Amino acid sequence: MSYSRGRDFLFCDMCGTLLSLNSSKHGDCQLCGCKHAAKDIINRETSYTVTAEDIRRDLGIEPFVILDGINTDEGSVQRAVVNEPCPRCHHPQLEYYTKQLRSADEGQTVFYECPKCRHKFSINT
Repeated sequence: MSYSRGRDFLFCDMCGTLLSLNSSKHGDCQLCGCKHAAKDIINRETSYTVTAEDIRRDLGIEPFVILDGINTDEGSVQRAVVNEPCPRCHHPQLEYYTKQLRSADEGQTVFYECPKCRHKFSINT
């Protein structure tokens, strides 16, 4: 079997699962049990790109905004206030802002923060 497309040699051509390389003779698919010859996998290289957004998302760091060409932390941006209680400390108001994180045809993400206990959460609308 020949793997000619980019990184496809790392994945099972039957079900698309990432291959386990537990043997020097073959790669095993943990989902469907197919075996792929090691000669099709060994000495192949692959690469991928990690963006700053990927890192922020994985670490749970809030995105930043750019105002007048200056990078600014969201915490320093004036936020709107809504009369909803904080789910953690029950403070009667929450600060919020919205951001379009998904594709344009999907709703915005609303980020809330309690001004008292600083509890943060988001809702996709």
